[in-house]
Amino acid sequence: MDAVTSQLMLGIIPIVVGIGLIYWISRRKFYRRNMAGVEGFSSFESSVFTRLLERIGKWLAYALIIIGILFLWSYSRMKSDKEQQTTEIHSPK
Repeated sequence: MDAVTSQLMLGIIPIVVGIGLIYWISRRKFYRRNMAGVEGFSSFESSVFTRLLERIGKWLAYALIIIGILFLWSYSRMKSDKEQQTTEIHSPK
């Protein structure tokens, strides 16, 4: 696998993982709610710990998405540079 293709894979994987992590955290938060719309926890400590982990998880997911976008941007730059080089090589002078 060449460098351009690896940049594409390094761009797609963090974006998919980040979106999946946000979805998973939001789904857990949704199913913790009762009929009144209030989140139910077994204790105060579990409430604080769970919310802290979810907040850290969402920030991690946002960071993964940003990193994935940067890798995709890098991929597009590398691909355009590679295409420019091939057209310069094949163009008659």
